[in-house]
Amino acid sequence: MGTMAQATTDPVRLPHGPRAPRLVQGLRFLTARRAVVGGLARRYGSAATLNLPIFGRTVLIGDPALIKDLFTTGPDLVGRATNLGEVLGPGSTFSLDGEEHRERRKLLVPPFHGKRMHSYESIIEEEVLREVAGWPEGVEFETLPSMMRITLNAILRAVFGAEGAAFDELREQLPRLVEVGSRIALLPKFFRRDLGPRSPGGAMLRHRRRYDEIIDGLIADARRDPAFDERPDVLSLMLRARYDDGSAISDRHIADELLTLLTAGHETTATTLAWLIERVRRHPQLLERLTEEADAGGSELQQATIWEVQRLRPVIDGTSRRALHRIRLGEWVIPEGHVVIVSIPMAHANPDRFTGPSMFDPDRFIRRLVLHSTLRSTDERNNAPPGRWHFYNHH
Repeated sequence: MGTMAQATTDPVRLPHGPRAPRLVQGLRFLTARRAVVGGLARRYGSAATLNLPIFGRTVLIGDPALIKDLFTTGPDLVGRATNLGEVLGPGSTFSLDGEEHRERRKLLVPPFHGKRMHSYESIIEEEVLREVAGWPEGVEFETLPSMMRITLNAILRAVFGAEGAAFDELREQLPRLVEVGSRIALLPKFFRRDLGPRSPGGAMLRHRRRYDEIIDGLIADARRDPAFDERPDVLSLMLRARYDDGSAISDRHIADELLTLLTAGHETTATTLAWLIERVRRHPQLLERLTEEADAGGSELQQATIWEVQRLRPVIDGTSRRALHRIRLGEWVIPEGHVVIVSIPMAHANPDRFTGPSMFDPDRFIRRLVLHSTLRSTDERNNAPPGRWHFYNHH
């Protein structure tokens, strides 16, 4: 079991890495990241040092133990990268850090669990049936556009509670806003500025201004609704939410958080669903088992298949932290200011964690669930501490 990263005054010790010029490394990392990460893992193992534009000297890690240590380290030692948050706005969870981030998560996480989420199932089902009704029969077609429509419409209805003209305009505006924002998130700060209507920063500002106008109207409509206190949409949940001191989230921060939800949930979910169809089509026996399970009302294999698709086809390939002090992370000593990037594909391809990591095998997760269930039952009989089975559940 690992520990959190620790502050240290020990000499810097970084993993080995390529010696190509910064620009060359950056271009390769940007345009062929999966191949680059695979090559780094084969040559250097589960950690390597890169020299990247914008980030500078960067440590790439894929060891699950190191990842856990990094994520459990306090905000006094490592900070969250905020380039995406700067695009989404200062009220986005991606922009917050430290205590402010914890307080926001404490406020927003409970409404997105349990029965509240089940109430959105009918919306998703309606959107799926509406889209599937237009699918051609007997011919192949691209599934990603359909998945994009399903997830966008479902999110707009569940999150924004939008219908009518506002719904139609958000459906047109939001994909454009997210597309422009995704591009400029990778640019240096100077190029994110408004350099004219044709510049990426100018386009982002124009789309964002219109988005804020629509959200302002939806917020006003929600507050005027006589049934406001019973409305189940996420916008209304955020408007009703209160911190421990009784204060509310500001309207501007709510607009930022709603945009964050769309960015985090629309294209990512659609892409995973499209990959799911691709994987299942190539494994007809799995499709038969999934069909039989669905007919019987089960979901274990369904969940395992989703996890395996996400393992092999992760839609987000990394996240990062910045060292605020010199820290020791495992065997490495990372200086202040260095960025640590967690490589999700590298972690998912770790043969010590996944036997035959390149194979598509949903049953690997069912075997883990069985092991988890057996260990938990044994621990409960022996009054063992729950941390033991919790470790197996997450690894």
